[in-house]
Amino acid sequence: MDKTTRTLAEYVTRLSYDRLEPNTIREAKKRLIDSIGCALGGFDSEPATIARRLAAKSSGEPSARILGTGASTSMEMAAFSNSIMVRYLDFNDTYVSVGSGHPSDMISACLAVADALKADGKQTLLAIIAAYEVYTGLADQIALRGKGWDQGVFAVLGAAAGAGRLLGLSVDQMGDALAIAITSSVPTRQTRSGELAMWKGCATAAAVRSGVFAALLAKEGITGPTAAFEGRHGVWDQVTGQFTLGALGGNGKPFGIERTNLKFFPSEYHSQAPTWMGLNLRKRVRIEDIAAINVQTYHICYSEIGSEPEKWEPKTRETADHSLPYLLSLALMDGAIRTDSFGVARMRDPATLALMQKIKIAESAEFERQFPNALMTEIEVLTRSGERVVERASYPRGHAKNPMSEDDIENKFRTLAENIMKPAQRDALLKALWEVERAPQIGEVLKLIQVER
Repeated sequence: MDKTTRTLAEYVTRLSYDRLEPNTIREAKKRLIDSIGCALGGFDSEPATIARRLAAKSSGEPSARILGTGASTSMEMAAFSNSIMVRYLDFNDTYVSVGSGHPSDMISACLAVADALKADGKQTLLAIIAAYEVYTGLADQIALRGKGWDQGVFAVLGAAAGAGRLLGLSVDQMGDALAIAITSSVPTRQTRSGELAMWKGCATAAAVRSGVFAALLAKEGITGPTAAFEGRHGVWDQVTGQFTLGALGGNGKPFGIERTNLKFFPSEYHSQAPTWMGLNLRKRVRIEDIAAINVQTYHICYSEIGSEPEKWEPKTRETADHSLPYLLSLALMDGAIRTDSFGVARMRDPATLALMQKIKIAESAEFERQFPNALMTEIEVLTRSGERVVERASYPRGHAKNPMSEDDIENKFRTLAENIMKPAQRDALLKALWEVERAPQIGEVLKLIQVER
């Protein structure tokens, strides 16, 4: 195998739970709780319902469960269907570096394999941490977005690593799993361009499914390409360009899972700070007095959620939660962004559409120079009387440098679960997740995720 593959394979196979710091374990549990909450919130979505229907047609030995129903399916389909639940609301964590994306999309892959293999809580947390480290280690070096590739490039490798760690792969087998995963799964970024479809919330679920499958193939003896990254027509040639991995977590270096950002609002990550600013501006100016709103921000925020015409007239939930004009208008008009803020009637509201037309968004060279160390945005509201009202912000609540409290995380979890779980059942699940490292089998925790009707 080439050097990049070997570096990742050796790192993942040698990672040990006993050498993890308490803070790393605590941060991993926060991401697990946050992701399960997001899965409960996304349980009734149409994509999740379709995925569960497909998963019910598959079987495997050993099998994994579908979260919320407890029904059995294959490891790959459990990873796929459960990841869609986590992803649907666009409420799960985000990593922002040279590359970016949603590493918690991989948690369902680790849970599916751990469930099938009857792994304990510690093994499961270690697999999740390993998956995150591969994902963030690559994202620290590779700017996928500008090259037209999607974050599934990171997710498929992280999922293969997490699944492979649980399967007990050797270094050589892990190298094969990673090589199979990346050479077979390089998704394009058309998924997140223009008017967004259901696939926006399914793309990384497909990637993590492929990662699990790659690990299973390697476990059975299928070998992968010998130079997946560095060889002719490999990842360097075709996708990323040449890069060198930096130091990975451990031995005094914080793990990537400690640097990811949780979301306070169910919307695209770069909308989080502008949404807070919109809530502040709502206290300072009346809607009827607004003549114009000018937003200055960094490149990815502009290009992702504020540059395309579709973002000023969203027709799908997936487009609306990626529309800065829509989200900023909701903050100003409603004083909140909730999971029910994306209905068709709300998106078509004439007053909302009229306010959105007053919003102009532009890139700021100054703010782009500060990215990703700071996520700067400035919003200027001009009133009909000529007053200028300005808000500027960088780190929204939930950012690693402005973290959500454990109470915030629990409140988010309870809110997401309130319509599908009884309070006592929900609280028992939350307690078990905080104590997951004590579980002799992860299935004992996952069986508590049972939707009540």
